[in-house]
Amino acid sequence: MKITSPAINDYISGLLPKGDRVLAEMEALARRKDFPIIGPIVGPFLRQLAIATGAGSVFEMGSGFGYSAYWFAGGMSDSGKIICTDGSEENRDRALAYLRRGGFDSMIDYRIGDALEIIKEFDGPFDIILNDIDKKGYPEAFDLAIPRLRRGGLFITDNVLWSGRILHKNPTAESKAILEFNGKLFGSKDVIASIIPIRDGLGIAVRV
Repeated sequence: MKITSPAINDYISGLLPKGDRVLAEMEALARRKDFPIIGPIVGPFLRQLAIATGAGSVFEMGSGFGYSAYWFAGGMSDSGKIICTDGSEENRDRALAYLRRGGFDSMIDYRIGDALEIIKEFDGPFDIILNDIDKKGYPEAFDLAIPRLRRGGLFITDNVLWSGRILHKNPTAESKAILEFNGKLFGSKDVIASIIPIRDGLGIAVRV
């Protein structure tokens, strides 16, 4: 199930400014390798959120080869810090190369390992935490992330509508985890949550 019409996606994509060669290369790599990225519609939204919140610190639970970090970095001051996490050294090396070309490398602290373990090394508070890890880890990600957000900080989660698979009568383990996560997100008194129905569903929660 497509969350939004492909024609609408094409229309929005056609409105977006072009010209960043690094982003274009990253998007081409994602297509070649069938690697999941937040994409060129969600990317500018992340940059908007970084600017709107005056974000100086971002923690990414799942960074891949740096696509989302690149968008965040463009909305932050040079003194901003982004902690990236991934299990692949190859992804880290690619990310650092791309981010260096964008002039953002001094902002990046890229950690190899399990994001659910790495985040425990930090007390925060962070201005933004992005959650884009293995879906089975989403409920635990919520429990770990929210206490590490400043009040007014944003917890952003990709794939919360999971291409409509959360509606299946016999949900997979991944779908069950997302359903549990969404229940936590909207049931918590610590955040005000919304789901933005772009791409694969973007969960946005503000810590209160």
